[in-house]
Amino acid sequence: MLGIQLLGLIFGLFMIYFTFLHFKRKQFGVLELTVWIVLWGGLLFVTLFPNGLDFLVKRVLSLKRPLDFFIICGFLFLTFLSFYNYTLTKKTALKVEAVVSRIALDQAERDELRKEHHREHS
Repeated sequence: MLGIQLLGLIFGLFMIYFTFLHFKRKQFGVLELTVWIVLWGGLLFVTLFPNGLDFLVKRVLSLKRPLDFFIICGFLFLTFLSFYNYTLTKKTALKVEAVVSRIALDQAERDELRKEHHREHS
């Protein structure tokens, strides 16, 4: 086993453990746990069997090197994450806007009631 394979193996196992800890702390749901375990398992597979993707990469996708495949997958993954983060941020901003509007309306109603109450007792 090469040094880089050992490093990849240790990293993959650590990340599986770290992912499981997040699940136990209720920070991840079952779906998130499953997705991350599959991804880390894929890393372990590629680490232990580096030629395991040759058929997919070279014959099916017609790429020259497995590294090209990983770079393309990385760009696709980062594009997906950017879009997903944007949608979450937009959804959160809309929720915050709704809460702020509701608080402002409630405050305006309370102020109006105080003014009416003050006029009645003056």
